[in-house]
Amino acid sequence: MSTNSQHFSTPITDRITSVDFFRGFTMFLLIGESTRLYSHFGSFENSGIMQFLSTQFSHHEWHGLHFWDLIQPFFMFIVGVAIPFAVANRIKKGDPDKKILLHALKRSFLLLFLGWALYCVDPGKIVWRLQDVLTQLSVTYLVAFLIMKKSFTFQLTFTLAILLLIDLAYRFFPVEGFNQPWVAFHNLGAWTNIKIEGVEKTSIWASINAISTTAHTVWGVLFGQLLMSDRTTRKKIQIMVIAGLTGLIIGFGLDLLNITPIIKKIATSSFVFASGGWAILALCFCYWLIDVRKIFTKGSKFFIIVGMNCIFIYLFFEVGGAELVRKIFIPFTNALFSWGGNLTVEIMTSLSVWAALWYICYWLYKNRLFIKI
Repeated sequence: MSTNSQHFSTPITDRITSVDFFRGFTMFLLIGESTRLYSHFGSFENSGIMQFLSTQFSHHEWHGLHFWDLIQPFFMFIVGVAIPFAVANRIKKGDPDKKILLHALKRSFLLLFLGWALYCVDPGKIVWRLQDVLTQLSVTYLVAFLIMKKSFTFQLTFTLAILLLIDLAYRFFPVEGFNQPWVAFHNLGAWTNIKIEGVEKTSIWASINAISTTAHTVWGVLFGQLLMSDRTTRKKIQIMVIAGLTGLIIGFGLDLLNITPIIKKIATSSFVFASGGWAILALCFCYWLIDVRKIFTKGSKFFIIVGMNCIFIYLFFEVGGAELVRKIFIPFTNALFSWGGNLTVEIMTSLSVWAALWYICYWLYKNRLFIKI
């Protein structure tokens, strides 16, 4: 890869369908979780396939990696991929650098505020809680934006440095009672949560995950710049495959050699490498399928519709929108599917809610209403 200040040569600003598809598909899966659908998979006790899906569509309890552990990294990665396109389009419209910077700062602040506001209320008091995806993204987005114009070498070295530093901090930061780096509630992440929130025991998810997962968004920027470059399609795919496989080898290698375990809930360096590798390979596959082979171009619109209002629909179901829609559908699904038992009713209710949430996105898209921050 080039290490000059232009990163990947002359940029092109045309939209790449696979980027919009990737973002929309990721958010569509998150919508599915809000409908409670995935929680029903484990109820099929005699089905090995459904039990497998039940496992993969839930977070790993601690040490290990399930498919669902990749969804947040995928989202943070694709946000990074989109940054160079968004900035290039603003430059094309004539926006000066100062205006673009102010927009990035405003967006970061709003992400931080909205993410905090979703979970800030504890019984009897307000808590400064920073574990959710929006607050984490507010940090990773801003850092990735600020260093985007640096060379490829600088950006890559920066991410490797923060992964090394956070790994060392977990091992050696002198905190009595929290000096077991890979043990739940006894590590630096747990201690930091307690200090930030001012409570005795807090979430198993660490607020300082935003430090290590910054790599996901910065890597996204690098591959956004790659897709915008005038390199050949073959070369772009080759770079993505090599980079993705390298991430998997490093991440799983650190885990298998008992150097650093893969733990999503504290975003260990091995987790970031492994999940980042999967994210790069997923983007590569989407790019090859949709933009190169043109196999799924029309079908991709179903998911792109969701991605066009991804922050809005995320906030909608996080503040109880999915549960409100669920209450509307329950009387009808009970009346129509009660013959199949409670599980059938629950599944049909979840599918109905999922369809309704997608339709909200479709209605906004059809009416050219794009709610952005």
